[in-house]
Amino acid sequence: MKKHLLPLLAACMAFAGSTICKAADTIKVGVLHSLSGTMAISETSLRDALLFAFDEINKAGGIKVGDKSYMIEPVIVDGASNWPLFAEKAKQLLEEDKVAVVFGCWTSVSRKSVLPVFEKDNGLLFYPVQYEGEELSKNIFYTAEAVNQQATPAVDYLLAQGKKKFYLIGTDYVYPQTTNLILYKYLLLHGISLENIGGGLRKDDSGKVISAGKYTPFGHTDYQQIVSEIKQFAASGDACVINTINGDSNVPFFKEVAAAGLTPADCPVVSFSLAEDELRALPTKDLVGELGCWTYFMSLNTPENKAFLGRWDSWLKEENHPGVVKEKRAVDSPMVLSYDGAYLWKAAVEKAGSFDVDKVREALESETIYFDGPGGKITINKNHHATKNVYIGETRANGQFKIVKSYDQVFGEPFLLKGLDEKLAAK
Repeated sequence: MKKHLLPLLAACMAFAGSTICKAADTIKVGVLHSLSGTMAISETSLRDALLFAFDEINKAGGIKVGDKSYMIEPVIVDGASNWPLFAEKAKQLLEEDKVAVVFGCWTSVSRKSVLPVFEKDNGLLFYPVQYEGEELSKNIFYTAEAVNQQATPAVDYLLAQGKKKFYLIGTDYVYPQTTNLILYKYLLLHGISLENIGGGLRKDDSGKVISAGKYTPFGHTDYQQIVSEIKQFAASGDACVINTINGDSNVPFFKEVAAAGLTPADCPVVSFSLAEDELRALPTKDLVGELGCWTYFMSLNTPENKAFLGRWDSWLKEENHPGVVKEKRAVDSPMVLSYDGAYLWKAAVEKAGSFDVDKVREALESETIYFDGPGGKITINKNHHATKNVYIGETRANGQFKIVKSYDQVFGEPFLLKGLDEKLAAK
């Protein structure tokens, strides 16, 4: 028997003798994340959050369609931090495994790699990780933070704190590049001068800025020169760093920041791909006061979050899925948005009365599908993005965040560049 089916069997046993158990069938659901390679530090935990959600759903009776209840059977594949491989694995899930939906991807390059596969096969992907926007596919629902639900609120907060110099750094791929281009224009619009935007600019032949910031490849480890440049940039005061580094490169970057003696009091760093889960690998005592902006923090003091964390802890003690680490676990926003996605899909299937992708899409686009999740209410909008709460937090020595600012029910808007260009032209 497949190990992933054991929780399904346990759920059925819990309902032994009931009509739910007797009528139960199974529905295959895909999980597509990097379980190896440079992105495994972040993505493995998203798999775990999905397995937790699936087990909860199964234990509660599964997904009800008509007079039948369906138990979720996860089909897990490893994208291995290899972007072309993500496309191959997506094709396998849709064409061979015949999954009803896929939950997956972290990097935008992996999402863009699989997008043509989902559109060709009319598959359904739930994408849970902060991203650059400027995209809308009928086959993807983005529970992820859009730029106006993470990057621009963080900049607004830093501007309100009196910051006048912004250094942009990220990993060299589409999410950091596009996000920083948006932020470059956003900063100009808010009165930050060109010389006070650090990291460098790249222009096309016509002189138009097409890239802003400093970039390093995936897996990069040597940040000594860059941090030295940041320290010099920050020497005059009122400076901060916008960090869109992804994956395990955050570890050497922040170790270099600490070694250089740069403190949040001198030059705070706000990170968009670094949360509680990744902080487990960092010397958090040296990072107290550094900032994060997400739609969930583990430290949220709400009844819903406390109940969620209690169930998560209990699940870790009881689950028997291979590869799930049980000790010293943290929960962060991408994990919660993965978890939320599973429940949003379940609600849409039950509203549609079908697993058919077109019918489920119609239900999701009705703007009536919502879930009261650990971070607050999340509602899927017609534009395939979500309305949800936004929080800004300061890192604590224990690897958690102290929430310093919150924005209630922010509508996810994926398209910002055109509007910024128009406002700058009119300025």
